[in-house]
Amino acid sequence: MTGPMRLVFSDVDETLVDVKTMFDFLAYYFTGVYGPKGTRFAERVRRDLVARAAAGTPREVGSRVYYRAWTGEPAARVQARAAAWFAERSADPGFFLAATRRALDLHRERGAVVVLVSGSFPAVLEPIAAEIGAAHLLCSVPETLDGVLTGELVGEPLIGEAKGAAVRGMLRRHPAADPADCHAYGDHISDLPMLAEVGHPVVVGDSAELVAALPHARVLGSGVGSGVEAPQ
Repeated sequence: MTGPMRLVFSDVDETLVDVKTMFDFLAYYFTGVYGPKGTRFAERVRRDLVARAAAGTPREVGSRVYYRAWTGEPAARVQARAAAWFAERSADPGFFLAATRRALDLHRERGAVVVLVSGSFPAVLEPIAAEIGAAHLLCSVPETLDGVLTGELVGEPLIGEAKGAAVRGMLRRHPAADPADCHAYGDHISDLPMLAEVGHPVVVGDSAELVAALPHARVLGSGVGSGVEAPQ
């Protein structure tokens, strides 16, 4: 296909897939590796993060707390277990949100370049990106030392304003893509900085807060059979 280059950015959790990948994989991994003790550990981490969010803790702070739960885990084992997690979860027909996946497929068929943008991490996201044909992945990156996760991140967690900065960086690296011709998909108000960087923001689901912030955005139903076609 010839014509101007178009980038299409998409959040992942509850925009493209019907799970919160960080929590879902946390439980899967620690239960699989450590049994009931691991299940209890993952649940404690989840409850702590939910309580912090309810108390108003910034999502960026909560993200760093999440990644500290992985301190000492072998990176190779995390990668292998993430591949197994994806194989199991993606076998469920409801794992991918049908409307978003179809929209991204249509964008790719028309020659656009799909970029996933998420606060989750590569081990979990890479299989998803490969499955949908995403060309680029912008995400949080856990630090590894001697093959072991340190519990810290390389750079900032990719949440909120960091998503907007990451999208701007991608657009700078692809000057042939006019931001006014690009699209972005998100479901949560924390996706606003990313959606605001493009000419065609799309709200997935029913976030009244996000719709109010982007009154001219398209709204895409997250369920099966929404019938909404990706724009040209």
